[in-house]
Amino acid sequence: MKKLITTVCIVMATLLVHAQSEKFVAAMQKNIAQIDAAFATPDALINLANNFERIGNAEKNQWLPYYYAAYCQVNYAYMQKDATGNDALADKAQRWVALADSLQPNNSEISCVKSMIASIRMLVNPQQRFMEYGALSEKELKNAKEQDPTNPRPYLLKGQTLKYTPEQYGGGCKKAMTELEKAAEKFAAFKVASNIHPNWGGDYTNKLIAECK
Repeated sequence: MKKLITTVCIVMATLLVHAQSEKFVAAMQKNIAQIDAAFATPDALINLANNFERIGNAEKNQWLPYYYAAYCQVNYAYMQKDATGNDALADKAQRWVALADSLQPNNSEISCVKSMIASIRMLVNPQQRFMEYGALSEKELKNAKEQDPTNPRPYLLKGQTLKYTPEQYGGGCKKAMTELEKAAEKFAAFKVASNIHPNWGGDYTNKLIAECK
């Protein structure tokens, strides 16, 4: 009888975990599917960031919700015409990315978002902050490349930075194309881990390459 009860308990626990996993994946898929459209109305990115935070708080052992929360927050900051509020936006993104990092250390995708956070802080005052935050952004991209050499996103982010940096400061399309073409090659071969793992940037890479040509 004890053996039967134990078996029943194990089966029920397995079913419960499976149900929770399906609920988590469904919630993630629903919100991830809205990210691209949210770029047209940036406030929607903040709503999605908050949605991902709630998912993360409910699924405390999952790094992806906090990753996406930070990713949405950072992209919202990039889209603001006035960068004076970037530090407050970066602070919140930093808290989320730290949670993701604590659950999944040395992750290339997380390092990409760390680089993006440093970049939005630099944009508050590029002349005064380049030495600190420009160097930090570059360091995180280097980490991302080392952590996963197959990941195209650090190459995309580096190429994007070079494209929008004036030639007299070491940027321009000629230098950007080296990174962007590497990104395009890696996107062509990239295998996403699952349908809720990061898979953004391919179309944007092609757009930047077309603009540079």
